[in-house]
Amino acid sequence: MKKALKKPKLMCPIRDWASFDACKKYADEVYFSASTLSLRQNSNNFTLKDIPKFVKLCKKYNIDAFLVVNSVMYNDDLKMAEKIIKTAKESGVKAVIVWDLAGIEIAKKQKMPFVVSTQANISNWKAVDFYKKLGAKRVVLAREMTLKQIKETIKKCKGIEIETFIHGAMCFSISGRCLLSAGIYNKSANCGSCAQPCRKEWILTDPEGNKISNQGKFFMSAQDMCMIEYIPELIEAGINSFKTEGRRRDPLYIETTARCYREAVDAYFDNSFTKEKAKQWKKELEGVYNRGFSTGFYFGTPEKEGISFDKANNQSPYKKVLLGKVVHYYSKQKVALIRLYHKSIKIGDEVIFEDNKTYLKQIIDSMEIENKKVVKGKKGDDVGVKVKKPIKKGVDVFMMVKKI
Repeated sequence: MKKALKKPKLMCPIRDWASFDACKKYADEVYFSASTLSLRQNSNNFTLKDIPKFVKLCKKYNIDAFLVVNSVMYNDDLKMAEKIIKTAKESGVKAVIVWDLAGIEIAKKQKMPFVVSTQANISNWKAVDFYKKLGAKRVVLAREMTLKQIKETIKKCKGIEIETFIHGAMCFSISGRCLLSAGIYNKSANCGSCAQPCRKEWILTDPEGNKISNQGKFFMSAQDMCMIEYIPELIEAGINSFKTEGRRRDPLYIETTARCYREAVDAYFDNSFTKEKAKQWKKELEGVYNRGFSTGFYFGTPEKEGISFDKANNQSPYKKVLLGKVVHYYSKQKVALIRLYHKSIKIGDEVIFEDNKTYLKQIIDSMEIENKKVVKGKKGDDVGVKVKKPIKKGVDVFMMVKKI
């Protein structure tokens, strides 16, 4: 049976150049956006000038690049949409991810392959068939579909690829089409500027001004989706592309999710997938940003178990702590000189070098201060650390530490 099944692609989110560095060993596909007309306007998106260079980098690693243009488009946005999609076409982007019919029309006019975004709320096979007739090469199904419904849809719809989300943030509204942020903060979720009021602590009052206690609970903060334990079921459903959410997350999150799901998919096909391995992968995923985990809608409509009542944001037991900054790189010796502004480090510690273009996670196995080998560097010291790749001056250095 496994021989007959086609291995699904793993699609990973890209926030910046460092994000790509983090997942390039694991991803088959990546999705990214320009500085406008995307639902992640607050991310460190790429400029139009960056797109050709980024796509070239993707091709170097045999990774397909998908450009997201999935915000609501108003009249004033159409010229920019044409410009973005034209740049994508000229740069060799695999496909643009759109859902506004204007975006679809622009892509078709420019003969640019397109994928229909989850924002279209595609929830049945007839909708898939409709977009197939429009010329879509792939659709991203609504997160609100069950696995049973997905299987039925795949069975009925041939000649078009099916993509689903398998990990990451869940929205309290249908397919993320929410008006709450716009109504309260004048920041439109449908135009990429969601202020996430659903993650706030709400207080219920009556017309007389009496407050009803919510006991410190977060009633609208949905848990993150995590399907790592059910990869065999998703593969056997015939899904073509597995997508992880997280264009606002840091490179460590992107690397961890990419690696865990890459290993899980590969393990299924080499017959080494086990429940014990899945539990270990889930534990690793719990170590980076998450709001608690559920299986979303895959096995039915989530009830209270799908809400993170006690805490609205990161529930990882670890926090990212800034140690210092690289003040010099010695290319011949392959050594980064780190000024420890905030915290001490020692041999055996795992550190992260990171800025918007650099990502390197490694264990310190040797350290020097003024050409003398040491086992520890104290706050205020300049320590030389051998690194696995060149690190530019100015790059921040972090460590993940257990929360107290």
